[in-house]
Amino acid sequence: MSWWRTDETHDPARTSWAESAQGHGDFPIQNLPFGIFAPRGEGPRIGVAIGDMILDLRACTTANLLSGDWQEICSEATLNRLLALPSERRRALRRRVSDLLSDEANRAAVEPLLRQAADAVMHLPARIGDYTDFYVGIHHANNVGRQFRPDNPLLPNYKYVPIGYHGRASSIRQSGVPVRRPSGQRKPHDAEHPIFGPSVRLDYELELGVWIGPGNRLGEAIPIGEANEHVAGFCLLNDWSARDFQAWEYQPLGPFLAKNFQSTISPWIVTAEAMAPFHLPQPARPAGDPQPLPYLLSEADLQHGALALTLEVFLQTQRMREEGEAPVRLSTGPATNMYWTVNQIVTHHASNGCNLNPGDLLGTGTISAATREGFGSMLELASGGQDPFQLSNGETRAFVEDGDEVILRATADAPGFVSIGLGECRAVVLPA
Repeated sequence: MSWWRTDETHDPARTSWAESAQGHGDFPIQNLPFGIFAPRGEGPRIGVAIGDMILDLRACTTANLLSGDWQEICSEATLNRLLALPSERRRALRRRVSDLLSDEANRAAVEPLLRQAADAVMHLPARIGDYTDFYVGIHHANNVGRQFRPDNPLLPNYKYVPIGYHGRASSIRQSGVPVRRPSGQRKPHDAEHPIFGPSVRLDYELELGVWIGPGNRLGEAIPIGEANEHVAGFCLLNDWSARDFQAWEYQPLGPFLAKNFQSTISPWIVTAEAMAPFHLPQPARPAGDPQPLPYLLSEADLQHGALALTLEVFLQTQRMREEGEAPVRLSTGPATNMYWTVNQIVTHHASNGCNLNPGDLLGTGTISAATREGFGSMLELASGGQDPFQLSNGETRAFVEDGDEVILRATADAPGFVSIGLGECRAVVLPA
């Protein structure tokens, strides 16, 4: 089955007997993402989000609703082993869970195994062995590049090679875990020497996270036509950035302490199978741009490599929370603003024989639109801090302040299918 083709689990007429799934913005029965949750007073285990509930897969195995080696796999406390399975095996589990939650005949056995999501604690979905951040958002690259190189914002290699760097896996945290403002070394423009202290230019970055499924052996590349078999699913990713540290340290080796203090991800892995209806043709490259080199080029990826996702960033300041005001939306834009596709970044990552492993995480880099309403960072919204913007309650922002909560959301839409979401990715900034 081709990775962009659908089956009965995507049927818009399919409904769940779990009432909260009907019309749910993120988790209708057509989604069924996997995550690691802990019910109140219990240990972490694998679950599937359905509406406002979580289906406990460990409990399903105990009740003999999942047979064979699923009983062992679904009793684990991380998703690494499940992610390592071939897509056909994951698809089989998706079909079984969909049947359990849609067939009224299963309700009596399954309903006691549902837990209230509001009462559960979410954990990281996998042991993340490695984390790599790319730079595929061409409008972000242009917007940032213009601040430093007005006449030549993109470096010569950008349109030939998916740019990336290795990040820090140990400091990735799930949505809801606060991020503490980092301290580090920065050099103010009017200072002769650098100083050490809290960042004064803390920023967010709107990204997609790509979860690696089956890996590849060291020394063996992943052909572009097979890259999709190594993608298990997606999440939202906020790659927090201390822009003042970054400006001082990034030459000659790239980001370091400006990025590795913490990254935040949404806790549910929306599977590649769930995303099957939400693929689009790659946007045509502008006239004069080079075509990808042959190892990054396939007809299937050209026709189905882009994602039909709408991305959003919201901000709720501490004052807004105290006054009972809802978060304000800062930006919204499509994920088609990626210059390189998910399959291309996976292929390029392994093109030198680098071995990817189940549970590795790739970040797309900041995804911005060409215009201000779709900018994916405050660095862009406030023009590098030179043009602070006003919020609806009269507060202004040039960068993220203590007490601010940044919230990322994403919705997948396609004609004739039920929309699904990636869940929220949110975190409050604490003082240094």
